[in-house]
Amino acid sequence: MLAFLRAIIIIVSMLLWLLYYIVTKPIFGDHPKRAFALRKNWLNYVGLPVLNIQVSHEGKPQSGSALYVCNHRSFSDPLVLCNYLDAYVIAKAEVANYPVINWGAKLTGVLYVKRNNKDSRNAVREMMVDTIKKGYNVLVYPEGTIGLSRQTLPFKVGSFLEATRNNLTVVPVAIEYKSDSDLWRYENFIVQFATQFSKWKSEVKLKFGPPMISNDGEELKENVVTWVNDQLGEMQKNWSEIKFIDDAKTNS
Repeated sequence: MLAFLRAIIIIVSMLLWLLYYIVTKPIFGDHPKRAFALRKNWLNYVGLPVLNIQVSHEGKPQSGSALYVCNHRSFSDPLVLCNYLDAYVIAKAEVANYPVINWGAKLTGVLYVKRNNKDSRNAVREMMVDTIKKGYNVLVYPEGTIGLSRQTLPFKVGSFLEATRNNLTVVPVAIEYKSDSDLWRYENFIVQFATQFSKWKSEVKLKFGPPMISNDGEELKENVVTWVNDQLGEMQKNWSEIKFIDDAKTNS
């Protein structure tokens, strides 16, 4: 019942926010900064409070444009991050099929990628570079899927190679949840939403790392992976209630 009520509020509020943006577009214009402000406004006043996502965060985004690289735990990762970061989000193409969410994502900045399609990946990396050079941030999840282990899955190197070729700043970000039900374990979006938000609150830790620049893409990737894994280890200590899949293998 709680998850159903939250879903109704989320859907109705998103539709109202989108309608407001469309109706006022002739007056205030249509540009990324306004869309980012709309997204942050909705997250701050509706999205996170209604879902009762409580975030403890450290650090902050840097002043200039950059490529932000984060580990991936849950479909709510972008909700948490975009409350602090104005950025285009690189998301899997399947997100375009999520009702209502796809409208908000398209309006407020998303770059869709078909992860099993090389041409799509190359095209998105080109858009990523172009977007950052225009002065906007881009957020990417280089694991390519949800990580259910204590540490990250192997990071794809493509984004890091583009960063080194184009002298882009990379900012690592680490995110961790307290409850096992917050991790995306169900393929069906509705089942996952009901599982995650039937409980009263979700507790999240978020940390922005130091800006990194390198002329070696592999080295840059390893530096980011090391930093993120170090932060995940610290976040999990005496706090995490997650049943990580590598723990199960160790205990079997």
